[in-house]
Amino acid sequence: MANIEQQKQFLQKAEASGLLTRLGAYARLSGPGWLQSAITLGGGSLASSLFLGVLAGYSLLWLQPLAILLGVIMLCAISHVTLSTGQSPFVSIKNEINPVLAWGWAIATIMANIVWCLPQFSLGTAAVTQNLFPGFDGTLAKVGVCSVLLLLAIIVIWVSEKGSRGAKTFDLILKVMVGLIVVSFFGVVVKMTLTGELNWGEILPGFAPDLSMLFQPAQVYEQFLTQTGEFSSFWENKIVGAQRDVMIAAAASAVGINMTFFMPFVLLRRKWGREHRGLAKFDLWTALLIPYVVATSCVVIAAGSQFNGKPESAYSDFENKILHPNLEKGFHSLTTARIITEIGASEYDALAPIQQEQLLTDLPEADKQLAAMLVKRDSFNLAASLEGLLGSRVYSHWVFGIGVVGMALSTIIILMTINGHAVCEVLGKPHQGPPFLMGAFVAGIGVLGPFVWSDAAFWLAVPTSIIGFTLIPLAYLSFFLLINNKRVLGRERPEGKARWLWNAFLLLALGIMGSAAFYVAWNKTWGDIPFGRYALIAFGILLVIGDYSLKNRKLSKKVEGLEMRLKRISQQSESAESKT
Repeated sequence: MANIEQQKQFLQKAEASGLLTRLGAYARLSGPGWLQSAITLGGGSLASSLFLGVLAGYSLLWLQPLAILLGVIMLCAISHVTLSTGQSPFVSIKNEINPVLAWGWAIATIMANIVWCLPQFSLGTAAVTQNLFPGFDGTLAKVGVCSVLLLLAIIVIWVSEKGSRGAKTFDLILKVMVGLIVVSFFGVVVKMTLTGELNWGEILPGFAPDLSMLFQPAQVYEQFLTQTGEFSSFWENKIVGAQRDVMIAAAASAVGINMTFFMPFVLLRRKWGREHRGLAKFDLWTALLIPYVVATSCVVIAAGSQFNGKPESAYSDFENKILHPNLEKGFHSLTTARIITEIGASEYDALAPIQQEQLLTDLPEADKQLAAMLVKRDSFNLAASLEGLLGSRVYSHWVFGIGVVGMALSTIIILMTINGHAVCEVLGKPHQGPPFLMGAFVAGIGVLGPFVWSDAAFWLAVPTSIIGFTLIPLAYLSFFLLINNKRVLGRERPEGKARWLWNAFLLLALGIMGSAAFYVAWNKTWGDIPFGRYALIAFGILLVIGDYSLKNRKLSKKVEGLEMRLKRISQQSESAESKT
């Protein structure tokens, strides 16, 4: 569309012409949903999808679709509030809900952008050096790959600043990247299906929700656990703990707190209004939900078929028990923990290295098999496992490599873009020009990721997602309160059945995500210090203070207004008396 007014007229005509015409118009104008796809299809989603498949096979295929569904519901609410008011939600929350919520939302977003950029550069570097160009390794290679990723991100963000044409180019680039990610992983599953590797009769039941793995090991481990005798409880705790952590990480990486911050400002920057509310919701359901579900499900299916319940998959040479090099550290960590459980930490530390090594060698085979099944794999392991099946190293490694690099780069671009918006909002500056670019480039510090967090680069995404999960209820609570606020929405606040539906779905999302986040935060420790509990209590106190200060400020304004009115009345009385 040439301008926003023509776009609004186009939408009004389409909505008056029937469902098919309306959907065609929505598809033509879609954009923000693709940008949300570009960020959520990143390292956290890939890492969590891969480990979900490793741990539980197909049993947890339902988890990520449910998480993104809850996220889409909340993003629809955010879109409704933003497009109904045409105002910055940060200002609305600060002035009408709670200033602590507003500032917590903004600060947490900036922190998340910078922190989450670190593993994306690590992820992209790992994909290039392991999947695409295995011989291209070392510090110089990392510097080269990171420099190229950062340069490409800067160019794309700079292009987005060049008016409406730049925004269209920006949208197109991100749509292509998301499409590349989905096609890459979908292509692998299609090829596996054609070769008869996948049993869809076993796969499809995995989309039915089942919470049992929060409390008990997946069924595939039973035959191995019975062989570990008195140490079965040790392995059960390990398995259930890993299942719970990866389930939380998978849910957290679906919709992060920075996505909730990004959605309003990408809509405002496009000058969308009330006429675009249907388009915005359609865009989220199609351009965010569908690509995410397809891509993550394909990774879970591929990983589950190759790794779940298969201890031999951890070895490059199973007969001679030679582990894949990148799995050795994780394997030894698990087996060492098992030995320490048996003889005690002090006794183990007192042994000479050769004696410790002998204990590891003499460990029962069942314990070694469980350790081999639980050790975390990366995209290189998955691509390598598919070489024989797909008939070509080039196909397996390049398809996965390209998909992973696309994930990393698209997420870097959007994280930097979000940071530009967040910094401008905090500073009270227009979301363009030098302030926006400065904020965007600050997140580019993530280029140091491969050098700061060099250990297990692929898995940096999982703990980062858990951090984000503890922050997401901030945004959810803020917008739940905002969509019910008459002062903010006025006549645009949902009423009647619509309000009941909004609140039912929003409370469901807030309840599930909030409860899980509270559980994670409450149980976080820093050494022996229950750091998570202190943080939650402190934040609760700040919320109360914020609410009290907001009420006082509003009361002060009312008193000032009343005093001015009384003063005016007094002046008018004095003027009338002087005339008489």
